Amino acid sequence: MISKAVTIINAFFTKGDTRSINAKKNIVSSFITKVASIGVSLLVVPLTIHYVNVVQYGIWLTLSSIIAWFNFFDIGFGHGLRNKFAESVAKGKYKLARIYVSTTYAILALISTGAIAIFFVLNHYLNWSRILNTPGNLNADLQLLALVVFVCFCIQFVLQLITIILTADQQPAKAAFFKLLGNVLSLLVIFILTKTTRGNLIALGLSLGAMPIMVLLASSSWFYSHEYKRYAPSFSYVRFKFSKDLLNLGGKFFIIQIGALVLFQTDNIIVTQVFGAKEVTTFNVAYKLFSVILMIFTIVSTPLWSAYTDAYARNDIVWIQRSLQKLQLFWIGIIFSSVLLLVVSPFVFHLWIGDSVSIPFSLSLAMVLYVITYTWQTIHVSLLNGIGKIKLQLYLVVASALVNIPLAFLLGKTIGLAGISLANSITFIGIGIVFFIQTRKIINNNAKGIWNA
Repeated sequence: MISKAVTIINAFFTKGDTRSINAKKNIVSSFITKVASIGVSLLVVPLTIHYVNVVQYGIWLTLSSIIAWFNFFDIGFGHGLRNKFAESVAKGKYKLARIYVSTTYAILALISTGAIAIFFVLNHYLNWSRILNTPGNLNADLQLLALVVFVCFCIQFVLQLITIILTADQQPAKAAFFKLLGNVLSLLVIFILTKTTRGNLIALGLSLGAMPIMVLLASSSWFYSHEYKRYAPSFSYVRFKFSKDLLNLGGKFFIIQIGALVLFQTDNIIVTQVFGAKEVTTFNVAYKLFSVILMIFTIVSTPLWSAYTDAYARNDIVWIQRSLQKLQLFWIGIIFSSVLLLVVSPFVFHLWIGDSVSIPFSLSLAMVLYVITYTWQTIHVSLLNGIGKIKLQLYLVVASALVNIPLAFLLGKTIGLAGISLANSITFIGIGIVFFIQTRKIINNNAKGIWNA
Protein backbone atom coordinates (compact mmCIF):
# COMPACT_ATOMS: atom_id res chain seq x y z
CA MET A 1 0.00 0.00 0.00
CA ILE A 2 2.78 2.40 0.91
CA SER A 3 4.65 1.56 -2.29
CA LYS A 4 1.52 2.13 -4.37
CA ALA A 5 0.87 5.46 -2.66
CA VAL A 6 4.45 6.56 -3.34
CA THR A 7 4.06 5.57 -7.00
CA ILE A 8 0.83 7.58 -7.34
CA ILE A 9 2.38 10.63 -5.67
CA ASN A 10 5.49 10.38 -7.83
CA ALA A 11 3.36 10.11 -10.99
CA PHE A 12 1.38 13.19 -9.94
CA PHE A 13 4.53 15.30 -9.66
CA THR A 14 6.26 13.98 -12.78
CA LYS A 15 3.39 13.61 -15.27
CA GLY A 16 2.83 16.41 -17.77
CA ASP A 17 4.90 19.20 -19.30
CA THR A 18 7.35 21.35 -17.34
CA ARG A 19 4.81 24.14 -16.83
CA SER A 20 2.18 21.76 -15.41
CA ILE A 21 4.68 19.97 -13.16
CA ASN A 22 5.93 23.28 -11.80
CA ALA A 23 2.35 24.44 -11.18
CA LYS A 24 1.47 21.23 -9.31
CA LYS A 25 4.55 21.45 -7.11
CA ASN A 26 3.75 25.05 -6.23
CA ILE A 27 0.11 24.24 -5.54
CA VAL A 28 1.02 21.50 -3.06
CA SER A 29 3.79 23.58 -1.45
CA SER A 30 1.48 26.59 -1.25
CA PHE A 31 -1.22 24.43 0.29
CA ILE A 32 1.06 23.35 3.11
CA THR A 33 2.20 26.94 3.66
CA LYS A 34 -1.33 28.31 3.51
CA VAL A 35 -2.64 25.74 6.00
CA ALA A 36 0.01 26.97 8.41
CA SER A 37 -0.88 30.59 7.55
CA ILE A 38 -4.55 29.93 8.22
CA GLY A 39 -3.68 28.45 11.59
CA VAL A 40 -1.53 31.46 12.48
CA SER A 41 -4.15 33.98 11.30
CA LEU A 42 -6.84 32.22 13.32
CA LEU A 43 -4.63 32.36 16.41
CA VAL A 44 -3.86 36.05 15.89
CA VAL A 45 -7.55 37.12 16.11
CA PRO A 46 -8.40 35.94 19.67
CA LEU A 47 -4.89 36.80 20.89
CA THR A 48 -5.17 40.34 19.53
CA ILE A 49 -8.69 40.83 20.90
CA HIS A 50 -7.39 39.61 24.26
CA TYR A 51 -4.44 42.00 24.07
CA VAL A 52 -6.55 45.07 23.30
CA ASN A 53 -10.37 44.71 23.17
CA VAL A 54 -13.17 44.27 20.65
CA VAL A 55 -13.56 48.02 19.96
CA GLN A 56 -9.82 48.69 19.66
CA TYR A 57 -9.41 45.68 17.40
CA GLY A 58 -12.18 47.07 15.19
CA ILE A 59 -10.32 50.41 15.09
CA TRP A 60 -7.13 48.60 14.07
CA LEU A 61 -8.89 46.68 11.30
CA THR A 62 -10.49 49.82 9.86
CA LEU A 63 -7.30 51.88 10.02
CA SER A 64 -5.20 49.15 8.43
CA SER A 65 -7.79 48.85 5.64
CA ILE A 66 -7.51 52.58 4.94
CA ILE A 67 -3.70 52.48 4.93
CA ALA A 68 -3.84 49.49 2.57
CA TRP A 69 -5.43 51.81 0.01
CA PHE A 70 -2.00 53.31 -0.58
CA ASN A 71 -0.92 49.97 -2.02
CA PHE A 72 -2.35 51.31 -5.26
CA PHE A 73 0.24 54.07 -5.41
CA ASP A 74 2.37 51.72 -7.51
CA ILE A 75 0.13 52.82 -10.41
CA GLY A 76 0.06 49.24 -11.59
CA PHE A 77 3.85 48.83 -11.83
CA GLY A 78 3.73 45.67 -9.70
CA HIS A 79 1.33 43.88 -12.04
CA GLY A 80 3.12 45.30 -15.05
CA LEU A 81 6.41 43.88 -13.75
CA ARG A 82 4.79 40.51 -13.10
CA ASN A 83 3.70 40.10 -16.71
CA LYS A 84 6.73 41.73 -18.34
CA PHE A 85 9.18 39.74 -16.22
CA ALA A 86 7.45 36.44 -17.02
CA GLU A 87 7.28 37.33 -20.71
CA SER A 88 10.97 38.36 -20.86
CA VAL A 89 12.16 35.19 -19.12
CA ALA A 90 9.97 33.01 -21.36
CA LYS A 91 11.68 34.56 -24.40
CA GLY A 92 15.19 34.29 -22.88
CA LYS A 93 15.64 38.09 -22.60
CA TYR A 94 17.29 38.06 -19.18
CA LYS A 95 18.94 41.49 -19.42
CA LEU A 96 15.58 43.02 -20.25
CA ALA A 97 14.06 41.26 -17.24
CA ARG A 98 16.74 42.82 -15.00
CA ILE A 99 16.04 46.25 -16.47
CA TYR A 100 12.35 45.86 -15.66
CA VAL A 101 13.20 44.76 -12.11
CA SER A 102 15.67 47.59 -11.46
CA THR A 103 13.40 50.24 -12.97
CA THR A 104 10.40 49.11 -10.93
CA TYR A 105 12.41 49.18 -7.69
CA ALA A 106 13.61 52.70 -8.47
CA ILE A 107 10.14 54.00 -9.29
CA LEU A 108 8.47 52.46 -6.24
CA ALA A 109 11.26 53.71 -3.94
CA LEU A 110 10.68 57.25 -5.21
CA ILE A 111 6.91 56.91 -4.80
CA SER A 112 7.26 55.56 -1.25
CA THR A 113 9.65 58.31 -0.18
CA GLY A 114 7.34 60.98 -1.52
CA ALA A 115 4.28 59.33 0.05
CA ILE A 116 5.90 59.24 3.50
CA ALA A 117 6.85 62.91 3.28
CA ILE A 118 3.34 63.96 2.21
CA PHE A 119 1.61 61.77 4.78
CA PHE A 120 3.85 63.09 7.58
CA VAL A 121 2.58 66.60 6.87
CA LEU A 122 -1.08 65.75 6.21
CA ASN A 123 -1.39 63.44 9.21
CA HIS A 124 -1.32 66.41 11.59
CA TYR A 125 -4.51 67.74 10.00
CA LEU A 126 -6.45 64.47 9.79
CA ASN A 127 -9.12 63.88 12.42
CA TRP A 128 -8.79 60.12 12.80
CA SER A 129 -11.37 60.04 15.57
CA ARG A 130 -13.99 61.32 13.16
CA ILE A 131 -12.78 59.12 10.30
CA LEU A 132 -12.94 56.00 12.47
CA ASN A 133 -16.04 57.09 14.41
CA THR A 134 -14.29 56.92 17.81
CA PRO A 135 -14.13 59.22 20.90
CA GLY A 136 -12.25 62.49 20.28
CA ASN A 137 -9.73 61.93 23.06
CA LEU A 138 -8.15 59.10 21.04
CA ASN A 139 -7.16 61.33 18.11
CA ALA A 140 -3.54 61.93 19.20
CA ASP A 141 -2.89 58.21 19.69
CA LEU A 142 -4.58 57.39 16.40
CA GLN A 143 -2.41 59.92 14.54
CA LEU A 144 0.73 58.25 15.88
CA LEU A 145 -0.65 54.80 15.09
CA ALA A 146 -1.52 55.89 11.53
CA LEU A 147 2.01 57.22 11.01
CA VAL A 148 3.62 54.02 12.31
CA VAL A 149 1.42 51.80 10.15
CA PHE A 150 1.90 53.97 7.06
CA VAL A 151 5.70 54.08 7.30
CA CYS A 152 5.85 50.30 7.79
CA PHE A 153 3.52 49.87 4.85
CA CYS A 154 5.62 52.06 2.53
CA ILE A 155 8.76 50.08 3.34
CA GLN A 156 6.93 46.83 2.60
CA PHE A 157 5.61 48.50 -0.56
CA VAL A 158 9.11 48.37 -2.06
CA LEU A 159 10.47 45.21 -0.45
CA GLN A 160 7.50 43.06 -1.48
CA LEU A 161 8.66 43.20 -5.10
CA ILE A 162 10.67 40.05 -4.42
CA THR A 163 7.38 38.18 -3.93
CA ILE A 164 6.10 39.51 -7.27
CA ILE A 165 9.22 38.27 -9.03
CA LEU A 166 8.93 34.85 -7.39
CA THR A 167 5.29 34.65 -8.43
CA ALA A 168 6.11 35.78 -11.97
CA ASP A 169 8.75 33.03 -12.09
CA GLN A 170 6.01 30.53 -11.15
CA GLN A 171 7.28 30.09 -7.58
CA PRO A 172 4.39 31.53 -5.54
CA ALA A 173 4.92 28.95 -2.77
CA LYS A 174 8.13 30.70 -1.76
CA ALA A 175 6.38 34.07 -1.75
CA ALA A 176 3.63 32.62 0.44
CA PHE A 177 6.24 31.25 2.85
CA PHE A 178 7.63 34.74 3.46
CA LYS A 179 4.17 35.98 4.38
CA LEU A 180 3.74 33.03 6.73
CA LEU A 181 7.07 33.71 8.41
CA GLY A 182 6.16 37.38 8.91
CA ASN A 183 2.82 36.39 10.45
CA VAL A 184 4.50 33.87 12.76
CA LEU A 185 6.94 36.49 14.02
CA SER A 186 4.06 38.96 14.52
CA LEU A 187 2.12 36.33 16.45
CA LEU A 188 5.15 35.67 18.65
CA VAL A 189 5.62 39.37 19.39
CA ILE A 190 1.91 39.86 20.22
CA PHE A 191 2.07 36.85 22.54
CA ILE A 192 5.06 38.39 24.33
CA LEU A 193 3.19 41.71 24.57
CA THR A 194 0.20 40.03 26.23
CA LYS A 195 2.55 38.71 28.91
CA THR A 196 4.60 41.86 29.45
CA THR A 197 2.46 44.94 28.72
CA ARG A 198 -1.10 46.23 28.83
CA GLY A 199 -3.11 46.59 25.61
CA ASN A 200 -1.55 49.24 23.37
CA LEU A 201 -2.53 49.96 19.77
CA ILE A 202 0.86 51.51 18.95
CA ALA A 203 2.70 48.38 20.08
CA LEU A 204 0.22 46.29 18.09
CA GLY A 205 0.86 48.35 14.95
CA LEU A 206 4.63 48.00 15.31
CA SER A 207 4.49 44.25 15.86
CA LEU A 208 2.25 43.63 12.85
CA GLY A 209 4.16 46.07 10.62
CA ALA A 210 7.83 45.58 11.47
CA MET A 211 8.04 41.78 11.40
CA PRO A 212 7.10 41.38 7.69
CA ILE A 213 9.68 44.05 6.84
CA MET A 214 12.44 42.02 8.49
CA VAL A 215 11.42 38.91 6.58
CA LEU A 216 11.22 40.67 3.20
CA LEU A 217 14.58 42.38 3.74
CA ALA A 218 16.30 39.11 4.61
CA SER A 219 14.68 37.16 1.75
CA SER A 220 15.50 39.87 -0.80
CA SER A 221 19.16 39.88 0.27
CA TRP A 222 19.31 36.09 -0.06
CA PHE A 223 17.62 35.67 -3.45
CA TYR A 224 19.36 38.58 -5.16
CA SER A 225 22.75 37.24 -4.10
CA HIS A 226 21.97 33.63 -5.08
CA GLU A 227 19.12 32.29 -7.26
CA TYR A 228 18.12 35.64 -8.77
CA LYS A 229 21.55 37.22 -8.97
CA ARG A 230 21.13 37.80 -12.73
CA TYR A 231 17.98 39.85 -12.01
CA ALA A 232 19.26 41.75 -8.95
CA PRO A 233 18.19 45.41 -8.98
CA SER A 234 21.05 47.77 -9.83
CA PHE A 235 21.31 51.50 -10.45
CA SER A 236 23.20 50.76 -13.66
CA TYR A 237 20.18 48.87 -15.01
CA VAL A 238 17.58 51.52 -14.21
CA ARG A 239 16.02 52.71 -17.46
CA PHE A 240 13.12 55.05 -16.87
CA LYS A 241 12.25 54.94 -20.56
CA PHE A 242 11.18 51.31 -20.00
CA SER A 243 8.63 52.51 -17.46
CA LYS A 244 6.39 53.15 -20.47
CA ASP A 245 6.31 49.40 -21.19
CA LEU A 246 5.47 48.66 -17.56
CA LEU A 247 2.90 51.45 -17.38
CA ASN A 248 1.21 50.64 -20.67
CA LEU A 249 -0.12 47.42 -19.14
CA GLY A 250 0.33 48.45 -15.52
CA GLY A 251 -1.72 51.63 -15.98
CA LYS A 252 -4.74 49.53 -16.88
CA PHE A 253 -4.09 47.34 -13.88
CA PHE A 254 -3.87 50.50 -11.77
CA ILE A 255 -7.37 51.60 -12.74
CA ILE A 256 -8.62 48.07 -12.09
CA GLN A 257 -6.91 48.19 -8.69
CA ILE A 258 -8.72 51.42 -7.85
CA GLY A 259 -12.00 49.72 -8.67
CA ALA A 260 -10.96 46.70 -6.64
CA LEU A 261 -10.13 49.05 -3.77
CA VAL A 262 -13.76 50.13 -3.64
CA LEU A 263 -15.02 46.56 -3.97
CA PHE A 264 -12.73 44.99 -1.35
CA GLN A 265 -11.40 47.69 0.98
CA THR A 266 -14.40 49.91 1.72
CA ASP A 267 -16.46 47.31 3.57
CA ASN A 268 -14.85 48.14 6.93
CA ILE A 269 -15.46 51.86 6.38
CA ILE A 270 -19.11 51.27 5.54
CA VAL A 271 -19.57 48.96 8.53
CA THR A 272 -18.01 51.41 10.98
CA GLN A 273 -20.11 54.30 9.63
CA VAL A 274 -23.39 52.38 9.63
CA PHE A 275 -22.95 50.12 12.66
CA GLY A 276 -19.92 51.40 14.63
CA ALA A 277 -16.35 50.15 15.20
CA LYS A 278 -17.46 47.19 17.33
CA GLU A 279 -19.32 45.60 14.41
CA VAL A 280 -16.19 45.81 12.25
CA THR A 281 -14.81 43.06 14.47
CA THR A 282 -17.98 40.98 14.00
CA PHE A 283 -17.84 41.42 10.22
CA ASN A 284 -14.14 40.58 10.00
CA VAL A 285 -14.28 37.55 12.28
CA ALA A 286 -16.93 36.07 9.96
CA TYR A 287 -14.87 36.98 6.90
CA LYS A 288 -11.74 35.55 8.51
CA LEU A 289 -13.34 32.12 8.87
CA PHE A 290 -14.80 31.90 5.38
CA SER A 291 -11.69 33.42 3.82
CA VAL A 292 -10.09 30.06 4.61
CA ILE A 293 -11.93 28.77 1.52
CA LEU A 294 -10.68 31.75 -0.48
CA MET A 295 -7.12 30.99 0.60
CA ILE A 296 -7.44 27.41 -0.58
CA PHE A 297 -8.73 28.57 -3.95
CA THR A 298 -5.97 31.18 -4.20
CA ILE A 299 -3.38 28.46 -3.61
CA VAL A 300 -4.53 26.76 -6.81
CA SER A 301 -5.22 29.83 -8.96
CA THR A 302 -2.18 31.99 -8.10
CA PRO A 303 0.45 29.91 -9.95
CA LEU A 304 -1.73 29.94 -13.06
CA TRP A 305 -1.52 33.71 -13.71
CA SER A 306 2.16 33.63 -14.73
CA ALA A 307 1.73 30.15 -16.22
CA TYR A 308 -0.95 31.61 -18.50
CA THR A 309 1.48 34.39 -19.46
CA ASP A 310 4.11 31.80 -20.38
CA ALA A 311 1.65 29.58 -22.27
CA TYR A 312 0.12 32.49 -24.21
CA ALA A 313 3.59 33.77 -25.18
CA ARG A 314 4.29 30.28 -26.59
CA ASN A 315 0.81 30.04 -28.20
CA ASP A 316 -0.07 26.95 -26.12
CA ILE A 317 -3.86 27.43 -26.15
CA VAL A 318 -4.54 23.73 -25.49
CA TRP A 319 -2.76 23.93 -22.13
CA ILE A 320 -4.72 27.04 -21.20
CA GLN A 321 -8.03 25.37 -22.03
CA ARG A 322 -7.23 22.26 -20.00
CA SER A 323 -6.14 24.34 -17.02
CA LEU A 324 -9.39 26.33 -17.09
CA GLN A 325 -11.45 23.14 -17.16
CA LYS A 326 -9.61 21.73 -14.15
CA LEU A 327 -10.06 24.99 -12.25
CA GLN A 328 -13.79 24.98 -12.97
CA LEU A 329 -14.06 21.45 -11.57
CA PHE A 330 -12.17 22.58 -8.50
CA TRP A 331 -14.67 25.43 -8.11
CA ILE A 332 -17.48 22.88 -7.69
CA GLY A 333 -15.52 21.49 -4.74
CA ILE A 334 -15.27 25.03 -3.37
CA ILE A 335 -19.08 25.27 -3.35
CA PHE A 336 -19.50 22.06 -1.35
CA SER A 337 -16.72 23.07 1.06
CA SER A 338 -18.31 26.49 1.66
CA VAL A 339 -21.71 24.99 2.42
CA LEU A 340 -20.14 22.46 4.79
CA LEU A 341 -18.27 25.22 6.61
CA LEU A 342 -21.54 27.16 6.92
CA VAL A 343 -23.21 24.20 8.63
CA VAL A 344 -20.45 23.83 11.24
CA SER A 345 -19.68 27.56 11.56
CA PRO A 346 -21.62 28.14 14.84
CA PHE A 347 -19.57 25.43 16.53
CA VAL A 348 -16.32 26.72 14.99
CA PHE A 349 -16.98 30.30 16.11
CA HIS A 350 -17.73 29.14 19.66
CA LEU A 351 -14.59 27.02 19.78
CA TRP A 352 -12.47 29.75 18.21
CA ILE A 353 -13.49 33.00 19.94
CA GLY A 354 -15.93 31.85 22.64
CA ASP A 355 -18.58 34.39 23.59
CA SER A 356 -16.48 37.51 22.96
CA VAL A 357 -18.11 38.09 19.54
CA SER A 358 -21.55 36.94 18.35
CA ILE A 359 -21.78 36.13 14.61
CA PRO A 360 -25.30 36.20 13.05
CA PHE A 361 -26.06 33.18 10.85
CA SER A 362 -27.30 35.55 8.13
CA LEU A 363 -23.81 37.08 7.96
CA SER A 364 -22.23 33.63 7.60
CA LEU A 365 -24.68 32.79 4.81
CA ALA A 366 -23.82 36.02 3.01
CA MET A 367 -20.12 35.19 3.34
CA VAL A 368 -20.70 31.82 1.65
CA LEU A 369 -22.36 33.53 -1.31
CA TYR A 370 -19.44 35.97 -1.40
CA VAL A 371 -16.91 33.12 -1.54
CA ILE A 372 -18.76 31.28 -4.31
CA THR A 373 -19.24 34.33 -6.56
CA TYR A 374 -15.75 35.72 -5.95
CA THR A 375 -14.00 32.46 -6.82
CA TRP A 376 -16.12 32.02 -9.97
CA GLN A 377 -15.09 35.34 -11.46
CA THR A 378 -11.48 34.82 -10.31
CA ILE A 379 -11.22 31.67 -12.47
CA HIS A 380 -11.51 33.82 -15.57
CA VAL A 381 -9.77 36.95 -14.25
CA SER A 382 -6.57 34.94 -13.67
CA LEU A 383 -6.44 34.08 -17.37
CA LEU A 384 -7.35 37.57 -18.57
CA ASN A 385 -4.72 39.14 -16.30
CA GLY A 386 -2.08 36.64 -17.36
CA ILE A 387 -2.53 37.30 -21.08
CA GLY A 388 -3.09 41.05 -20.66
CA LYS A 389 -6.65 41.14 -22.06
CA ILE A 390 -7.96 43.52 -19.39
CA LYS A 391 -9.62 46.47 -21.15
CA LEU A 392 -13.14 45.08 -20.69
CA GLN A 393 -12.28 44.19 -17.10
CA LEU A 394 -11.19 47.78 -16.56
CA TYR A 395 -14.57 49.15 -17.61
CA LEU A 396 -16.56 46.58 -15.66
CA VAL A 397 -14.61 46.95 -12.41
CA VAL A 398 -14.88 50.75 -12.48
CA ALA A 399 -18.63 50.54 -13.15
CA SER A 400 -19.06 47.94 -10.39
CA ALA A 401 -17.09 50.07 -7.94
CA LEU A 402 -19.42 53.02 -8.55
CA VAL A 403 -22.45 50.83 -7.86
CA ASN A 404 -21.05 48.89 -4.90
CA ILE A 405 -20.86 51.63 -2.24
CA PRO A 406 -24.45 52.91 -2.49
CA LEU A 407 -25.69 49.32 -2.83
CA ALA A 408 -23.74 48.28 0.29
CA PHE A 409 -25.17 51.21 2.28
CA LEU A 410 -28.69 50.40 1.09
CA LEU A 411 -28.52 46.67 1.82
CA GLY A 412 -26.62 47.25 5.06
CA LYS A 413 -29.32 49.54 6.44
CA THR A 414 -32.05 47.25 5.14
CA ILE A 415 -30.92 43.78 6.23
CA GLY A 416 -27.93 44.43 8.51
CA LEU A 417 -24.28 43.35 8.31
CA ALA A 418 -25.09 40.60 5.80
CA GLY A 419 -26.14 43.28 3.32
CA ILE A 420 -22.59 44.62 3.07
CA SER A 421 -21.27 41.26 1.88
CA LEU A 422 -24.33 40.63 -0.29
CA ALA A 423 -23.65 43.83 -2.25
CA ASN A 424 -20.25 42.49 -3.28
CA SER A 425 -21.74 39.15 -4.30
CA ILE A 426 -24.30 40.80 -6.57
CA THR A 427 -21.47 42.66 -8.29
CA PHE A 428 -19.40 39.50 -8.74
CA ILE A 429 -22.31 37.67 -10.37
CA GLY A 430 -22.61 40.34 -13.06
CA ILE A 431 -18.93 40.70 -13.93
CA GLY A 432 -18.36 36.94 -13.60
CA ILE A 433 -20.82 36.22 -16.41
CA VAL A 434 -19.10 38.71 -18.72
CA PHE A 435 -15.62 37.35 -17.94
CA PHE A 436 -16.82 33.81 -18.65
CA ILE A 437 -18.04 34.88 -22.09
CA GLN A 438 -14.79 36.70 -22.83
CA THR A 439 -12.57 33.73 -21.93
CA ARG A 440 -14.64 31.43 -24.16
CA LYS A 441 -14.24 33.82 -27.06
CA ILE A 442 -10.46 34.06 -26.55
CA ILE A 443 -9.99 30.28 -26.30
CA ASN A 444 -12.12 29.71 -29.41
CA ASN A 445 -10.13 32.40 -31.24
CA ASN A 446 -13.19 34.47 -32.15
CA ALA A 447 -12.71 37.37 -29.73
CA LYS A 448 -12.88 40.71 -31.51
CA GLY A 449 -12.94 44.36 -30.52
CA ILE A 450 -13.32 44.97 -26.78
CA TRP A 451 -13.40 41.20 -26.14
CA ASN A 452 -9.81 40.90 -27.37
CA ALA A 453 -8.36 44.10 -25.89
